[in-house]
Amino acid sequence: MAEQAQFEELARQLSAVGAVKRDLARILPHECPAGSAAVLTLLGRHGSMRMSKLAELLAVDMSVTSRHVAHVAERGWIDRSPDPADKRSRILHLTPAGEATLEDLSRRSTELLTERLSDWSDEEVEQLIRLMTRLRDSFGGCRATAPHPRSTATARTTASATPPGPTPGTAQAAVPATAGSVARAPTPVLESTTTRTPA
Repeated sequence: MAEQAQFEELARQLSAVGAVKRDLARILPHECPAGSAAVLTLLGRHGSMRMSKLAELLAVDMSVTSRHVAHVAERGWIDRSPDPADKRSRILHLTPAGEATLEDLSRRSTELLTERLSDWSDEEVEQLIRLMTRLRDSFGGCRATAPHPRSTATARTTASATPPGPTPGTAQAAVPATAGSVARAPTPVLESTTTRTPA
């Protein structure tokens, strides 16, 4: 088990991940903000899905998801077709224009990461991917379970010694899950101002 000082340093380092997310957000085209990029990324990765599933993957409220979906639909990047199993629902699909936009986002993010990590070895990049994936998985179920009493007490102690910064879990999608997914994960889920779905 890591020492408390190590976790305090980890919290400080994770707060700096915001700079990475801001750089990734800056390369997005004006007409494709972070929420739209997240929608395209998830549809490209998981395929067609209902709005409710997309909201779950984005970890935002349905109202927020609806705004993102409306934005990409207006630009012809997705289609919304009736769900054969439930006529009240819609199935979201990427259009050819959406796939082309996703490819452009992928190219932009890959170029940025290639530039910023030019002095990293392949092994170091692979290690970062593995560790970020494991970190994301460790936080994946945190909204569904109540914090352990001892964890809460530790968090209070850590908070008093740690400078304020973004919650570590907010960086969960800053790095693609696998090396092979870089081309399909331009700027996944850069949501920093949306309303989170209640636990």
